[in-house]
Amino acid sequence: MADLILHHYPASPFSEKVRLILGYKQLAWKSVVIPSLMPKPDVVALTGGYRKTPFMQIGADIYCDSALICDVLEHLQPTPALYPEPGKGMARTLAQWADETLFWTAMAHNLGPKGAAHMFAGAPPEAAKAFSEDRKAMRIGVPRIRPQDAAAAYKSYLRRLSDMLDKQPFLLGQVPCIADFSAYHPLWFTRVRTPVVADILQLTPAVLDWMDRMAAIGQGSMEKFDAARAIAIAAESDPMPAGQGLLTDSTFQDEHAIPLGSCVSISSETFGPEPTTGELIAATRTHYTLRRSDERAGTLYVHFPRIGYVLKAVAPA
Repeated sequence: MADLILHHYPASPFSEKVRLILGYKQLAWKSVVIPSLMPKPDVVALTGGYRKTPFMQIGADIYCDSALICDVLEHLQPTPALYPEPGKGMARTLAQWADETLFWTAMAHNLGPKGAAHMFAGAPPEAAKAFSEDRKAMRIGVPRIRPQDAAAAYKSYLRRLSDMLDKQPFLLGQVPCIADFSAYHPLWFTRVRTPVVADILQLTPAVLDWMDRMAAIGQGSMEKFDAARAIAIAAESDPMPAGQGLLTDSTFQDEHAIPLGSCVSISSETFGPEPTTGELIAATRTHYTLRRSDERAGTLYVHFPRIGYVLKAVAPA
């Protein structure tokens, strides 16, 4: 198995989710820090267009979206489990709520006027403008929440999380699961990246104690790496055969009347509309895989989760 390479940047909340899971599973990984704003030429060389953060690379296989990365890490290192029985359905459902509803509510609170001013304190005015314009271009289906409304909803969600922690150390029991990692990262952003608006967390001491337990997990064994070396590794590697790698389901599930071998594009439903185009070589109940080529990175398999992504047939280039 080739090295795990996480392409991320320090302030990315979804990257924090994956970094903690790497720590929980005690995995060694290489860290490639990528830009937070476009352009991202080294990212696009590997993903073909996808520009959300993070993505994970194993040789010439590129895994997009933290939800899929978590599945890959679970296959790679099954214990400790992210999806423990008998409640894995509940854990996945709660994680999806946290990655979407809780996340966007928290970020609307975090990046209100006070939080945004803290984030860009000391930076030139054009930095805040560039960030705002970049994220505006990414939002294609995310509802906008006013900071005042977000604060009220965030308080309610924090109380609900607190209720879940009344008699147990983690959200669904005695050990963390995918729900804990997904609920943690937007709260981490509040506490660590925008502390000027973190007083909202003080209303739920049980949540703060849980956050301390989550932070204590750590981030595993990390080695700094650079994008050029990561691209070179991709070029020197062969992708893992479909159905024989870390995404073990291989049964074709056709919901679009698009056969395998077709030229297709895949893009996010709600955030980050930039498409990746290539040959469809897998469409299973859980994921899509495209084969594509890049002049620097060679032949790559780019993988996406099925939920949250749009598959379309396109004319070959």
